Amino acid sequence: MIDAVERKIEQYISELGDQYVFRLYKNIPHGKRLRTKLILKIAGSSLKVIKTAATVEMIHAASLLHDDVIDDADTRRGQASVNASEGNKTAIMMGDILYSKAFFELNSVSSEVAKVISNAVVQLSLGELADVELSKSFHTNREAYLKMLYQKTASLMEASAESAAILAGKNRKAYRQYGHNLGLAFQMIDDILDITEDSKTLGKPALHDFVEGKVTLPYIYLYEKLADEDREFLVSLHRKRLSEEEALWIKSAMKKHHIIEKSYNEAKVLIDEAIESMELLGEHDLSNIAKAMIERKF
Repeated sequence: MIDAVERKIEQYISELGDQYVFRLYKNIPHGKRLRTKLILKIAGSSLKVIKTAATVEMIHAASLLHDDVIDDADTRRGQASVNASEGNKTAIMMGDILYSKAFFELNSVSSEVAKVISNAVVQLSLGELADVELSKSFHTNREAYLKMLYQKTASLMEASAESAAILAGKNRKAYRQYGHNLGLAFQMIDDILDITEDSKTLGKPALHDFVEGKVTLPYIYLYEKLADEDREFLVSLHRKRLSEEEALWIKSAMKKHHIIEKSYNEAKVLIDEAIESMELLGEHDLSNIAKAMIERKF
């Protein structure tokens, strides 16, 4: 049924009557469609469910278009980003078009679903702003990092699961918590993979997050473990284009102090909670999605 969601998105874009916009959308690389998979697994494949999944994916795509402009990203999933190929103005306006069309179509689904998803987009925007502010300097504020993570990534995952539960007449609180845990763990694993995987696998330079200024959980934990002199050196590398030696120093320090394991275990706690909650509800497909997330390489 993922194909039905793709067709619905293309229908929505076609209804705009603009070939340039349609071509731009077709050139945006698709991700794992994790939010769609969640919605379909929870709520089935009625027309309202398909519409909900389509609008969520359009919102997610819009947020990534804006994110790439903010981060000056040249690539997205191994392909040239829209801002790199078409310019920042086009990327921003394409994001706005996707947001606006998604909100318009949500009105035909359910007022309650529209409220849940619209609130998630508010959180998403607040998270993007917080990410920009946190990236201006090296910080060790774990709580601020986790709040930003929830707003920027987990909020839309949470809203996807809750909206599907509403449409299916299921316990919205239980599925909202599942989406919350899944979203947080998903981004934590992404942050880890930015350190452990190579550039070819990532579709972007390795350690790119730190170069951009993002101080993710592994860097916060590493700072806590280092001696004063090494702390100063780590901070000096923040927002800097790293040499091979500097990148190797970071990875070696992470390995020495078991930072990746510590960060991974924090994500695993969230996933284990999500798995347990879904197993209790007999949602084995959803628990399998959670299991696959914690085991993924990228």
